[in-house]
Amino acid sequence: MAKRPAAGGTSERERTAREQRLAARELFQEALAQSTIQQAFARHIHFDRGVLRVCEDLYGLPAYDRVSVISVGKGAHSMAEALAERVGEGLGGIVAGSTDPGTQLRGFRYFRGGHPLPNRESLAAGRAMLRYVARQPEETLCIFLISGGGSACVEYPIDDAITLDDIVKTYQVLVHSGAPIAEINAIRKHLSGIKGGRLARAAAPAKQLSIMVSDVPEKALDSLSSGLTMPDSTMVEDCYRIAERYGMVEEFPPSVRELFAKKILEETPKSDDPAFASSRWWPVLSNASVLQAAGAQAAARGFALEVDNSCDDWDYAKAADYLLNKLRKLRQGVSRVCVASGGEVTVKVKAKHGVGGRNSHFALYCAQKIAGESITVLSAGTDGIDGNSAAAGAIADGTTLERATTLGLDAAKSLAHCDAFPFFDRLGDAIVTGPTGNNLRDLRLLLSS
Repeated sequence: MAKRPAAGGTSERERTAREQRLAARELFQEALAQSTIQQAFARHIHFDRGVLRVCEDLYGLPAYDRVSVISVGKGAHSMAEALAERVGEGLGGIVAGSTDPGTQLRGFRYFRGGHPLPNRESLAAGRAMLRYVARQPEETLCIFLISGGGSACVEYPIDDAITLDDIVKTYQVLVHSGAPIAEINAIRKHLSGIKGGRLARAAAPAKQLSIMVSDVPEKALDSLSSGLTMPDSTMVEDCYRIAERYGMVEEFPPSVRELFAKKILEETPKSDDPAFASSRWWPVLSNASVLQAAGAQAAARGFALEVDNSCDDWDYAKAADYLLNKLRKLRQGVSRVCVASGGEVTVKVKAKHGVGGRNSHFALYCAQKIAGESITVLSAGTDGIDGNSAAAGAIADGTTLERATTLGLDAAKSLAHCDAFPFFDRLGDAIVTGPTGNNLRDLRLLLSS
């Protein structure tokens, strides 16, 4: 016979669920704490007697007429500060992030670009960067600090007919399309005068060094911030095909729709372009770093660990079903199991939608699939931002639907309207960190004990 909770008390099942939710939160927080930009720079970047070492490369800074720095993305402020801490005074350049900096470095010009949609500062930053690198002496070392989120933080349209309103509308179509990030960024690159390697072309013939904190798949590094400084592996034909597949063309504003309808997009710089003759690229932090940290902590807590990233860029429902099925199979032989999964899932968002993002949406879908089971699912973004919500993501478990019912919440309705954040916020199961100053894609943790 099942144990009944004492009057006013809590059942063993509820206590277990609460403890597991707490464990999931702690694993996420510990993974963030061990995957900071400062730690990555301390491991991979060193400066001594005028020589800057980045991974396997050495740069004697006194040999250059100028050392210029451009820092872009959600980690822009953290990366610029971490570099300045090592090199000291004398650096200068431009920083474009999606938040206001706590402090500003001397010699740097700051812009607050938009995210997930560009704003006027995004365009001002793009224009300033193109002009800045074009004016550098030939014997310049351009250091590009690139993190995720730069696609929206920095922009400059390829065609003067494309207005800021047009860019915003285009980004909305792309973000809500359900397409994977690499395909979204393929189109962004070909519509931009600064992305897809065009910033590198503007900076040539200066020597170029890109230090990267990646929020893209390991094999698609040129899609990080839409590849500002890297040769583009995508083609205009890819853009036409992607736009057709996801039904984007008719939703684009007229100025962009015309480029697709007439098939007159300009090709981006490729690997044989002279602009990349003196370029180097070093990723120093990625989603793998977060997974490794979370896995180590889970193992230390006695969980049998399985890491599975095969569902990266899958539709959220397909990914959830796959990971839950894996967890259920694993727990048949082990009492405490953790399945960790990195990368991102996709969600097709309707024109009219609520508040939330792919992580809380994923968690809410899981809540319906695990009702009554001793399973906990956490899904959260390492940047601290999930869609248009104030959260990084959410936690669901076998008691979520039961607790929601007592509060009058309708999980199915919230899921249908892409309105997961208010649902989890009422339950106290939203994960709110605020912007982390980092961006290493998403982390999903599925626990069972």
